[in-house]
Amino acid sequence: MNEEPGLRERKKQRTRQTLSEAAIALFLERGFDQVSVAEVAAAAEVSKPTLFRYFPAKEDLALHRIADHQGEAARVVRCREAGQSPLAALRAHFHARLDARDPVTGLCDAPAVLAFRDMLYATPSLQARLARYTAEDERALAEALLETDRTDEVTTRLAAAQIIAVHHVLARDNWLRLAAGGITDGVLRAAHADAERAYDLLGAGLTSQYL
Repeated sequence: MNEEPGLRERKKQRTRQTLSEAAIALFLERGFDQVSVAEVAAAAEVSKPTLFRYFPAKEDLALHRIADHQGEAARVVRCREAGQSPLAALRAHFHARLDARDPVTGLCDAPAVLAFRDMLYATPSLQARLARYTAEDERALAEALLETDRTDEVTTRLAAAQIIAVHHVLARDNWLRLAAGGITDGVLRAAHADAERAYDLLGAGLTSQYL
């Protein structure tokens, strides 16, 4: 009996993954704005109401590919090693993700990943939906920072906004390098250098409790 909810959740996740991958294949083939929700549902062999039970908006079908990174910065802060500062943990995590060629850092030259990034940055409605994801990341990170230092909420919100913004700028710059013809191994050193400079700037601007 205790395993049943877990089984149901795994089935839901598989269904969500199937729907998202079917949608992304169509989006990449024909363009996001040229594909209707009805066409996605038909390709996945489900009804529109069923699709909307899993994804409330068409944009969420595309962004599901990066949904597992939602709240990642907050998790890094909460799971950091004893004695390690939040900013040090986030810096180390970003460098590790660069070395892993994680697409979320923009440093992945797999053709499918580059095509997805091209679509994401070229589609205003996806950018608008991504902004909502970003706002949620900021909120979650601010809560995690507040657990570290409970002096005031404004400072933690400002710190979270700066950190999340830096991650997006770094990822976009890495994608631009690859979009211009670079290869991952060729731009890795520059990506690490940019991350170091960015975190140095964050460290110089944020108060000592986050360093």
